[in-house]
Amino acid sequence: MPPPTNAPSSAPVKKLGVCNLCEAICGLEITLEAGAVTGVRGNPDDPLSRGHVCPKGVAIVDVYADPERLRRPVRRDRSTGEWTEIGWDEAFDLVADGLASAINAHGRDAVGIYLGNPNVHSLGSMTHGIGLVKALRTRNTYSATSVDQLPHQLLAHLMFGHQLLLPIPDIDRTDHFLVVGANPMASNGSLMTVPDFPQRARDLKRRGGRLVVLDPRRTETARIATEHHFVRPGSDAWVLLAMLQVLFADGVATAPAHAPGLEAVEAAVADFTPERAAAMSGVPAEEVRRLARELAAAESAVVYGRVGVSTHEFGSVCQWAVNVLNIVTGNLDREGGAMFTSPAIDVVGRGIIGRGHHGAWRSRVRGLPETASELPVSALREEIETPGEGQVRAMLTLSGNPVLSTPDGARLDESLAGLDFMAAVDIYLNETTRHADVILPPTTALERDHYDLVFQTLAVRNTARFTPAVLPAGPGTRHDWQIYRELALRTVARLDRRPSRRKRLALRARMTASPTRLVQLLLLSGRTGVTLRKLRASPAGIDLGPLRAGLLPERLQTRDHRIDLAPALVIDDLARLAAVPAPVEGELLLIGRRHQKDCNAWMHNVERLTRGRPRHHLLMHPDDLAARALVDGTTVRVTSRVGAVDVEVSATEDVMRGVVSLPHGYGHARNPGMSAAAQVPGVSINDLTDPERLDVSGNAALSGVPVTVSAVPG
Repeated sequence: MPPPTNAPSSAPVKKLGVCNLCEAICGLEITLEAGAVTGVRGNPDDPLSRGHVCPKGVAIVDVYADPERLRRPVRRDRSTGEWTEIGWDEAFDLVADGLASAINAHGRDAVGIYLGNPNVHSLGSMTHGIGLVKALRTRNTYSATSVDQLPHQLLAHLMFGHQLLLPIPDIDRTDHFLVVGANPMASNGSLMTVPDFPQRARDLKRRGGRLVVLDPRRTETARIATEHHFVRPGSDAWVLLAMLQVLFADGVATAPAHAPGLEAVEAAVADFTPERAAAMSGVPAEEVRRLARELAAAESAVVYGRVGVSTHEFGSVCQWAVNVLNIVTGNLDREGGAMFTSPAIDVVGRGIIGRGHHGAWRSRVRGLPETASELPVSALREEIETPGEGQVRAMLTLSGNPVLSTPDGARLDESLAGLDFMAAVDIYLNETTRHADVILPPTTALERDHYDLVFQTLAVRNTARFTPAVLPAGPGTRHDWQIYRELALRTVARLDRRPSRRKRLALRARMTASPTRLVQLLLLSGRTGVTLRKLRASPAGIDLGPLRAGLLPERLQTRDHRIDLAPALVIDDLARLAAVPAPVEGELLLIGRRHQKDCNAWMHNVERLTRGRPRHHLLMHPDDLAARALVDGTTVRVTSRVGAVDVEVSATEDVMRGVVSLPHGYGHARNPGMSAAAQVPGVSINDLTDPERLDVSGNAALSGVPVTVSAVPG
């Protein structure tokens, strides 16, 4: 289906837009000619992104114009597998009927919901998608959070009182930046909204600061760092705890009055010495001591850990240790350290997003704990396959592709095929949505208004920006919030046990106001003086200044305005860490990787992002290849407990010995609706990751998966 046409204009027109494909939310300057986008570049007047744009930002127009992007609802004939375009009313009724039938026959938990990463990047999903989820009231709610940053949110909740009260590195003023398991050169920051990281890193080094990276791969960030240390996958916790042990042994660990529990921390880390860390991680003991002492001695310093330390079996211990290191070195709530933001719409302080909780209920089959009303997605497959009360019989996916992005995706793929009913809100027919009975496609980023509720809460500078839609929505299309409104209201109306009339009226009122109207009201009721009118008059954004020190203890959301320095959940988990056996000689551990041109599992249909050298190869150290009599450039078989894949291997010393690496988001050969993506070579790393390997939070342990690599038989 061709993209919609727009009324022609006589001369080029420049409009300001925003790239909300990743967390950097870079400002864009977009050129339109005859209604078509002919140019995209970074907006130099944006106070946060300062003119930066990455290849994904330039390609945002390709998503809008993609002829394979769905623009009308489609329905699948289960007997033939054929897809047919249908009208919106018919589509809404079909989905509402399917969801309500499952609830009426089997209870509310018979519906499963999966929310993909794009939801947090859409204003309409944030304002109305949450309303839809709450209206369905199922405990079988899952999201990309539990294959990503769940330890960060859980520790923010346990230590600071709110799941989104995350300390942000003050990169623009720090003297010492210690990066553990993160690659902001490729990601543009994650849980640290930091557009133009390359220039900020150059500025850091120009003022005499240090950038130190711990990672099992010499990443793009490691290549520009002051120093880089290889660390065995999954062993980061040993290194971080040993650094804490050194600071206590040296007598330099301190904590403010609003952070009691220092003695409990000292006792908990006493046995995690640099020597034990060296044996587990490969980082020499003297280097661990030096890293700790240089961190403590720096004029200002900050430790930042991200996906590499979140997605292994001790992600929560790691994130706790990162927070405690920042606290006991005096670098929390301090310029150049780890700081809290002051956004124009304070979703934390005003309770717009809930504080979070943990363990209020557990999954039916394995007894895994919920966090913030979501179960670990590693449990989804078994909840679909296992009969009994609460079995997932109908599924609703919202802009997600869990077949490619969650553990043992091949098995989940099989499970989705057995559902009684499935619907998806998505712009593509992909590896997951191909199982849906109905797909309802929303408009894309260029066609809708945007105000970032979450990532301005996580940004390295306080700014505010409202971006009206750059292009008109195509005829007959629907915004995501309009889709969510109809699904919520129509499904609830079909339930045998409906909420009270008062609750139904409240739901209608909540779901009817547009996202832009809600932003206007939230700004008016705030205290910053920023209004929607002012933002419209300053489309590049309003600069609210650098992060502010001295917000604690008032900013804390705990009931007593104190930091819980030693949460029981983490302290208790240290015994499990201490029992981990020593590394096995010759064992291979699998890690993932990302590239600046990749956007999780969904932008490989954009040809300008897939050109150039192949990025799908398995990376392996030459010594590990030689030990197995394997040859660089050949196809090898990678096998884990749950599956096996065949992929080309590349020899490189950019991974440490004993480590192999595959990229995330590849493996589109089974994709029926994205022809360009289907031609991109590669396999899915999540056909190898194991749903039984979990952090105590419930986050999937995607990093450090034991594998074997061998020649392909025959």
